Amino acid sequence: MDAQTLLQLLANGGLTVYPLAAASILSLAVLFERLWRFRGLDRKARSLTRATVERLVRRDLEGARALCEKARTPLAAIFLEAMRWRNVALEDLERVLGTSRQEAGHGLRRGLWLVGTIGSLAPYVGLFGTVVGIIRAFHDMALHGAGGFEVVAAGISEALVATGAGLVVAIAALAFFNYLQVRVQGIAATYARSCERFVQALLYMEVASAEPVAAEREGLGGRLVPAR
Repeated sequence: MDAQTLLQLLANGGLTVYPLAAASILSLAVLFERLWRFRGLDRKARSLTRATVERLVRRDLEGARALCEKARTPLAAIFLEAMRWRNVALEDLERVLGTSRQEAGHGLRRGLWLVGTIGSLAPYVGLFGTVVGIIRAFHDMALHGAGGFEVVAAGISEALVATGAGLVVAIAALAFFNYLQVRVQGIAATYARSCERFVQALLYMEVASAEPVAAEREGLGGRLVPAR
């Protein structure tokens, strides 16, 4: 089937083909925009986590902050928000990281609702076109006063094309939606593991920083200070 025949066949589908065509274009636009947005996020997240943890282990907090400010990724924003909170309990820090991850996940899911809605509504739009085509076929039969394939061919063709177009758009949109959902879940899981390593590095840095102070206090406590 060549392109001209396909376009002519779609033209026989009636008015319902136009909203289905617009819906398919929207779903493709969201798909390509999200794919561009997700490009390299997993790799960048792992690289940023590794570099940030290395600097925190060396107790280089300013270096870790500068690295995150330069990265300009959602995970970098999460780390920067966590580094703004100093001297807080572990539960509070994990709560801050959880809120930041939820905000980042919401940004990753932007536009996915549109693809899911198209996948859910496209079969009903096609069904509406089917009903319109059948009504048209019976209307032609009533006008001509007789039955026959030639009388109802146009209406039946419109009904079948509308049904097929609705199914094609729905199947493609649902496939896009499921794929994007899997990608978002994978990136969110990477962010969760990165935040766990980040918290562990912060705890290590605080413990390492507190040990010399504790040792100094212990030494002063065991030393005799002459009275004046």
